[in-house]
Amino acid sequence: MSRETENPRNTFPEIVTAPSTTQASTAQSSDEKLLASMGYRQELSRRMSAFSNFSISFSIICILAGGITAFPNGFTAAGGASIGIGWPLGALFAVVVALGMGQIASAFLTAGGLYHWSSILGGRGWGWATAWFNLLGLVFVTASVNVGVYLLFRDLVLANVFHLNVAAFGLPQQILAVLLITATQAFCNYRGIHLTTLLTDFSGSLIFVVAIVLTIALVVYAPSLDFSRLFTFHNYTGAVGGDVWPATSSLPLAFLGGLILVCYTITGFDASAHTAEETQDAARNVPRGMIQAVLYSSVFGFLMIAAFVLAIPNMDTAAKQGYGLFGWLMNGSAMPTLLKSLLYIGIVVANYICGLAALTSTSRMIYAFSRDGGLPWSGWLKTVHPAHRTPGPAILVSGVLIFAATLYAPAFAVLAAGSAVLLYISYIMPVAAGLLAEGKTWTHRGPFRLGAASKPVAVLGILGGLVLAYVGMRPPFGQVAYVVFGLIVALVVVWYALEARRFSGPPATRFQE
Repeated sequence: MSRETENPRNTFPEIVTAPSTTQASTAQSSDEKLLASMGYRQELSRRMSAFSNFSISFSIICILAGGITAFPNGFTAAGGASIGIGWPLGALFAVVVALGMGQIASAFLTAGGLYHWSSILGGRGWGWATAWFNLLGLVFVTASVNVGVYLLFRDLVLANVFHLNVAAFGLPQQILAVLLITATQAFCNYRGIHLTTLLTDFSGSLIFVVAIVLTIALVVYAPSLDFSRLFTFHNYTGAVGGDVWPATSSLPLAFLGGLILVCYTITGFDASAHTAEETQDAARNVPRGMIQAVLYSSVFGFLMIAAFVLAIPNMDTAAKQGYGLFGWLMNGSAMPTLLKSLLYIGIVVANYICGLAALTSTSRMIYAFSRDGGLPWSGWLKTVHPAHRTPGPAILVSGVLIFAATLYAPAFAVLAAGSAVLLYISYIMPVAAGLLAEGKTWTHRGPFRLGAASKPVAVLGILGGLVLAYVGMRPPFGQVAYVVFGLIVALVVVWYALEARRFSGPPATRFQE
């Protein structure tokens, strides 16, 4: 594990660049050799290109998902400044976290990436805990996305495109719809990574098109354009903001709470790492896919939600809409009805594929953790279908867990906040381990390196990740704090009572202790 890779360059080719057949074959052979050196054989199908690896993270981040469903959480915190100032600040944190993760991903290329990184750099216990934070975060985020798919389909497509009366729709309709959504996503995953990448590649392009058209249309048909809104603070907590946030007289606390918008939206980019064993030339394409997904989402997401603020006819009236803000904004826009309908359909399709990609990531985490004996029934959960070359049992269990989590769907905002907190904790755990191990036990490095910036980036990433995690545990998401602290206590007890003796960790760590 001390051998350096042959190309130490810290640069990425353009994402659309495709290697020649000879180059791709050589890279794949190198990927499989590195995987073998870590104690695993190639079981999953290595068919994902650089664009596909980028697209799966970009599809999960999906600015048309969190950027729309969590927009009221940002706007009703500190007004337009939560968007114009809050989004760039939160996005900067996310980029720094992605840079720190990308450097580690370039060196350790396995499914379930974060769990392996933490295990190799921080020890079995640290890796085992990272696995649970990451797995629960993935389940929560997919559950929240799939509930969001149903809500958007009901409110945007059924009500506005087909003009159906959805007032009587309640929990039974939601449960049935989410069951169908999750089951079809699991089936697509089971049929093979080729079908999954076709859908996520399409989604990557669809998100760009819909976000750009939506941004332009809102600005063109806006009653007026006042750019000062984006930098004006206004306390919309309490009843004046539709009771999205508990009332507070502290504007700084309100602004901090509004960061949940970017915290929830720009997450899930660990999907690039989870599919490392299915990606060609993974040492370069995995960190590149992860980092570029965050960068593109940050820029295009900012332009889109800034357009939301600029297109609002009246700020105070908009704030009172609470979680109905986006629908109210679109209904009041003068853009053509046909254009609205096409945008609504595009938004729902992108959200559906966002959930599909998140289920992919969840199943790879379960597969990787089970391969090392980290879960009950690991012998079954690590099974790979001989024809489809997908982890069928892991996909099935992922679907069941995700659907079970959606039964808590009346607290959609809590699921969303919980997923962001759990995922960001799992992101900073391997970065923190790498900070302590760099130059000591961490000797194997990949082609993407931060050089002298490595440790400063790690420190900033840890601090930024902690800020974003803290935001998701503040009221009204107090339940999330109980979940996190309860999970920490449970993990400590179970580790020292049982797993410290039973769980051997990834093969690459077994010589360490």
